[in-house]
Amino acid sequence: MEEPRRSTRTRKEKSLGDDFVSYLVKGSQKKVTREVIFTIDFEDDPKTFSEAMSSRDAHLWKEAINDEMDSILGNGTWELDDLPKGKIPIGSKWIFKKKYHPDGSISAYKARLVAKGYRQREGIDYFDTYAPVARISSIRTLIAISALKGLYIHQMDVKTAFLNGYLNEEIYLEQPEGFVVPGQENKVCRLIKSLYGLKQAPKQWHERFDTTVTNFCFRHNGADRCIYSKCTSDYTVVICLYVDDMLIISTDLEGISETKKYLSSNFKMKDLGEVDTILGIKVKRTGSQISLSQSHYIEKILTKFQHLNIKEFNTPFDSCVKLGANSGRAVAQLEYASAIGSMMYAMHCTRPDIAFAVSKLSQHTINPGVEHWKAVSRVLGYLKRTSKLEMTYTSSSGILEGYSDASWIDQTSDSKSTSGWIFTLAGGAISWASKRQTCIAHSTMEAEFIALAAAGKEAEWIRDLLSDIRLWDVPMPSIPMYCDSEATLSKVYNAVYNGKSRHIGLRHNYVRQLFENGTIKVVFVKSSKNLADPLTKPLTRDLVGTTTRDMGLKPQ
Repeated sequence: MEEPRRSTRTRKEKSLGDDFVSYLVKGSQKKVTREVIFTIDFEDDPKTFSEAMSSRDAHLWKEAINDEMDSILGNGTWELDDLPKGKIPIGSKWIFKKKYHPDGSISAYKARLVAKGYRQREGIDYFDTYAPVARISSIRTLIAISALKGLYIHQMDVKTAFLNGYLNEEIYLEQPEGFVVPGQENKVCRLIKSLYGLKQAPKQWHERFDTTVTNFCFRHNGADRCIYSKCTSDYTVVICLYVDDMLIISTDLEGISETKKYLSSNFKMKDLGEVDTILGIKVKRTGSQISLSQSHYIEKILTKFQHLNIKEFNTPFDSCVKLGANSGRAVAQLEYASAIGSMMYAMHCTRPDIAFAVSKLSQHTINPGVEHWKAVSRVLGYLKRTSKLEMTYTSSSGILEGYSDASWIDQTSDSKSTSGWIFTLAGGAISWASKRQTCIAHSTMEAEFIALAAAGKEAEWIRDLLSDIRLWDVPMPSIPMYCDSEATLSKVYNAVYNGKSRHIGLRHNYVRQLFENGTIKVVFVKSSKNLADPLTKPLTRDLVGTTTRDMGLKPQ
């Protein structure tokens, strides 16, 4: 392929008037992003190849495009061939995206060639499409253990990860825009390896990585298939994979170094050194303390919805408001869904204190009204006031504890209760949930017992996760599960099954089995000390502040 022709015209600064200050920046993408400390971005990301080539940053987009094509051709992703009779080629599209540092400055210009996978035919061009990723709870648990035991955490990124998977199907691709080979315009690309956008690309990449890592004596974790561990006489090392981002955690730097060397020999890797940002979450280590922050992400949310005139609030949900279904027309339904999704990512990663509010508001995504928008604005106002809170893990507390709670029939429209549970380790929350129950509870005790059964399921999963990574002492003691219902405790300790509660009989048997096996032990706690309480109902300002601190959320 011919090298794209570079312009020989001398670049000049453009004058925009006295109200503007312009800067002329020359050099490659790496040089510019390395030497220019602060970058102001006025342009949106290009939508098409022609827009990228005619944009102000065309030379940076060209460099990104060439890097992508070098990776594709160097990886042997396809070979040119004549299209067989009866075969239909699929198209491709260039996707352009600027990558940003947590402080908002531009870190890189990325160009990705994506296949139009929506044109693939099931049973012909693809079969299975699933691909596992590490749970965010697993990532938080590993970081908590690292703070507790003083482990090293490094990070690596796989360059063009999906290009590494081998295809089992025969797929043909049209030549990409801007790189059609002269004289061979009628030929197509026969794919040998997977490409971004293909239905089976995530699955093929995970299979390739799984095979490669297990050949280096790593073993799967029984609770999370994207966590691998290796134990030698000198060190223990754990790999946590989320698509193409991975954390490498070890008791010794030698284990990290050997793992990096092996991975780099099999894939094109980018060594990011000590972990700094994972999935948009800022990771900060200070001595024996590790903090997770999404302050920059929250600022982006607030900027996105600044037209709501957001005011600061001390609580995420007003206890005096009873939200019901909207009987009128939906108000900005698509924007409402976008706001819920934006808040939900913060809630899933580092902010359990807004879990109840987001869960409650998400139930009205189909038909939101004015009252629902006011509640959304309140959550955003609470995030604005508490944007600097960080989920903090320390080496002071090595006890794994769980809390469960329920709010019985908080909404008369469907007579269903709300369950909430949370687990803490190393002084911070590692797993939590606030969910509507799937069955109708006839009493407060039954609602509490259903919540306890859901929390017990998570306790069993966390126990299996910790037992299998060999960084935790075995045998593990029983996990204390704190509950503020004495009736529920008596139900757990009573082995006699009462037919009056036959509709929760399976849950009763499950909790009894966890209790008898020593997986959990149920302990009574006052409601004011129950960390799951804010996951089931709105609380006052003082209780919100107390439970938030006990969850591990502390100011920067």
